[in-house]
Amino acid sequence: MRFDGEWYPCDDGVVRPVVRGEVLAFDGEWVPAFFLVDTGADRTVLSGAVFALIGLSPISTQTLGGVGGLAEAVVIDTQIRLTRETGGKVLFHGQFSALPALEALDISVLGRDVTGLFAAIVDHAGDLVCLLGPPHRYDIRHE
Repeated sequence: MRFDGEWYPCDDGVVRPVVRGEVLAFDGEWVPAFFLVDTGADRTVLSGAVFALIGLSPISTQTLGGVGGLAEAVVIDTQIRLTRETGGKVLFHGQFSALPALEALDISVLGRDVTGLFAAIVDHAGDLVCLLGPPHRYDIRHE
């Protein structure tokens, strides 16, 4: 299984590794979302913009910490859908965090609760962003 990402130029001019996905909304519709492939993030966190679009009620609240300090977050139960290299869709169902404040997070973050299921390759020099699972694999060679 392989999910291909890209190096995406963000609003602040920085190019970041992202995968395109979708999040299930309250009405059963799928909302498109960019997810930053963050190998240091413990969990997946939806941006305020995505949270507003999906319209789900929080299950609980929590405080998340990161480089920018502490932020008040909510927990929602939903699904994230990523597209495989074959075009097939794969669902990740769970309780994910969201930062309701629009200014708190510019882009949703795909954390290790999802990326930890795969080999995450984030190679800017090689212009490669992907998540690999069986039967795909990679090897490192010295040439």
